[in-house]
Amino acid sequence: MSIYLLEVGTEELPYKFIPQAIEQLNTNFTNFLNDNKVKFSDIKVYATPRRLALIIDGLETKTADEEKIVKGPIKNVAFDENGNLTKAGEGFARKNNLTKEDLYIEDNYVHAKIVVKGKSIAELLQENVPSVFMKLQGAHFMRWGYNDAKFSRPIKWIVSILDSNEVKIKIIDKESSKYSRGHRFDKQEVLIDNPANYLEIMRGVKVIADQNERKQIIVKKAEEEAAKIGAKPYYTDDLLEEVTFITEYPIPAMCEFDPRYLDIPEEVTVTVMAVHQRYFALYKDGKLTNKFITMTNYLGDDFENIKAGNVRVIKARLDDAVFFFNEDTKKPLIDYVESLKGVTFQKGMGTMFDKTQRLITLSNSIAKDLNVESKDIERTANLCKADLTTNLVFEFTELQGFIGADYARVSGENEKVVQGIKEHYFPLNAESETANGLEGQIVGIADKIDTVCAVFAAGKKPTGSSDPLGVRRAALGVIRTILDSGLKINVDKYIKESLKLLPVQRDCADEVNEFFVQRMIIFLSDKYNKQTLEACSAKNPLVDIADYVKRVDLVQNLNSPELVENANRVIRILKETSNEPVQEQYFKEPIENELYKGVEGIKESADYTAYLESLEKLNPTVTKFFEDVLVMDKDKNVKKNRISLLTLLKNKYDYLTDFSKI
Repeated sequence: MSIYLLEVGTEELPYKFIPQAIEQLNTNFTNFLNDNKVKFSDIKVYATPRRLALIIDGLETKTADEEKIVKGPIKNVAFDENGNLTKAGEGFARKNNLTKEDLYIEDNYVHAKIVVKGKSIAELLQENVPSVFMKLQGAHFMRWGYNDAKFSRPIKWIVSILDSNEVKIKIIDKESSKYSRGHRFDKQEVLIDNPANYLEIMRGVKVIADQNERKQIIVKKAEEEAAKIGAKPYYTDDLLEEVTFITEYPIPAMCEFDPRYLDIPEEVTVTVMAVHQRYFALYKDGKLTNKFITMTNYLGDDFENIKAGNVRVIKARLDDAVFFFNEDTKKPLIDYVESLKGVTFQKGMGTMFDKTQRLITLSNSIAKDLNVESKDIERTANLCKADLTTNLVFEFTELQGFIGADYARVSGENEKVVQGIKEHYFPLNAESETANGLEGQIVGIADKIDTVCAVFAAGKKPTGSSDPLGVRRAALGVIRTILDSGLKINVDKYIKESLKLLPVQRDCADEVNEFFVQRMIIFLSDKYNKQTLEACSAKNPLVDIADYVKRVDLVQNLNSPELVENANRVIRILKETSNEPVQEQYFKEPIENELYKGVEGIKESADYTAYLESLEKLNPTVTKFFEDVLVMDKDKNVKKNRISLLTLLKNKYDYLTDFSKI
């Protein structure tokens, strides 16, 4: 078995492209090997800002010979009337290195069995690696120098080695060799003697080529550096990934800024550090400190210039934030609401001021149905979008809601309103927390329903590649908030109310309802069987989502074959249900009366376990009914009455789920 290394060195790659490149390289080379029926044990892809590398282990040294059936011309074209090969027949035979005796006729066409000799793996790699690599795709690919081929950045060197031997290839304008390059501040020509030694050799020239190892080193070094002052570093997955892909050999440097900048909202300071500057904020005893860590890509002992440069940059950013904060807080948050008239929500759907008025109406309606005090909820709805017209949100758009909450606090608003303004945007993504406070929950649900309805009413429902205003995330946010908070909210009702409040009237309530239901099924399918989720959604699940999940949970664990069979038998018989009442005068058999009383005795209840037990107790009666009674009786009145009776029974089954889908 052999091992192959491909390393393509480049100028600094955009960090967002690197994770895509890792995934694409793995997929592209896996497909290439499988398509050529080459056996291998493993593919690993490594990446730094200056290199993309992959190692394929357990490679066959030669592809296997392959037998193929090739189809030639029609019989009358390949052979003349005397059975001799024509020019066309000779050409087919010559092309495939065959003789007349190798040919046979099948379905009136000439066929032949040929053996395609296998290639050495070195030859196969040499012929295909450049084209497989150049299948990489990404944003902003361009031509470099005089080359026609496009790539993310200019290629500077290539390493291509099978075992200890070079496999000579050329990608764009660079030819391969056995020499890689170390860190920018280390050795610039390093021999790779064997792919198996690649990671260790690169580590020796200050390059941690394995991105997962590099990420662990970053976390460990950040924690060790922070521990020197008794602090802990703050970082998100996005920040950690970005820092991983902008360094080859991460070294931490602790910097310090003026404590006065801690007076501005904490979220602003942290965002400046994490999002804008890629720094790790430091917390001590749960409080933000005026120190931070930057991960350098520097080899040396003198970090003073690096620290000074980073402090200078963050000072400028924080000075802007301080100025905007001071200017914004010269007036209370409520004074910014009027300015929302100048901010468009979306074309045809009015301004953010119009949206705010809709949120007030919808939030009050939800609060009334939940029988909760609406004063703080209405105030939250009125103020929740006000910060969109402030200077600080204009500069830090990602902090909408957080800044509004801080400004509300400065303006002396109720703490519930402050929390509600911040939390009405929650959850911020599929994994993040939902709102804790009732104000944030109700206003957030109203806001998200309004957004989804506005998009559908405008005829811009999401497609596979398009998600206007993030309506998929909005729908999921409504579902998660209701389930996490245990709220009994009729989403279907508020969809209809929301559509009536929009400036453009379009009857799309069913479309919006189905969109929410499908998002919910996708969300819950990690835990429940999709078939069960769809069966239970026959009864509108948006009327009470928590109730729907209770039914799904029960049906998922249902173990009653007789019940399922009886329910489905009823469904099969009832091509059409009946709206006529059951009339006891048309009962001909005692079992009809017994079934009628049994069905009437089953009362709909949110205690689905008890309800299921009632249905199961009825099983013997239902089974006997079908044994003793012919539903389609010759007497029309008897027949209609039995259909009415089975309709009643079907309604009892339907209350739980659509058994035809189980």
